[in-house]
Amino acid sequence: MTPAIDYLRHHKIPFSLHEYQLQHSSDNYGQDVADALGVPHRRLFKTLLITLNGNPKTLAAALVPVSGSLNLKLAAKALGVKKAELADAAAAEKSSGYVLGGISPFGQKKPLPTLLDRTAMALPTMFTSGGRRGLQVEVKPAHLVRTLGAIIENISA
Repeated sequence: MTPAIDYLRHHKIPFSLHEYQLQHSSDNYGQDVADALGVPHRRLFKTLLITLNGNPKTLAAALVPVSGSLNLKLAAKALGVKKAELADAAAAEKSSGYVLGGISPFGQKKPLPTLLDRTAMALPTMFTSGGRRGLQVEVKPAHLVRTLGAIIENISA
């Protein structure tokens, strides 16, 4: 299993596992995963790590549906900072303990402030990475918010 699955079990968060294999790959990995699982793009959320105020050691996580993209200005505003940028791949992998395409909001090596796009709250369940490529977890948005202390804001474009 993965640290994400261990985290969910330890915190007694109900979840279901969904494994997938990609038959093809496009420029939008998240949408390819949603298609492989047969779920609407708005229900599958990507976890992006961002740096705050230009400091590569000050990170946060932002979850947005794969049907959209992260609005960095809105993310910065939600976190009360002047500037947010996508973290570089090496920093994201080092901080989270996961590889790109498999970064889960759950069970990261270093717990981070977490933003969740408001659209998630209208969904009965949402999908996020289970901690490796080929594995997604389905959880209720309210459980993610409660467990991670996520801030709910409009952060997607």
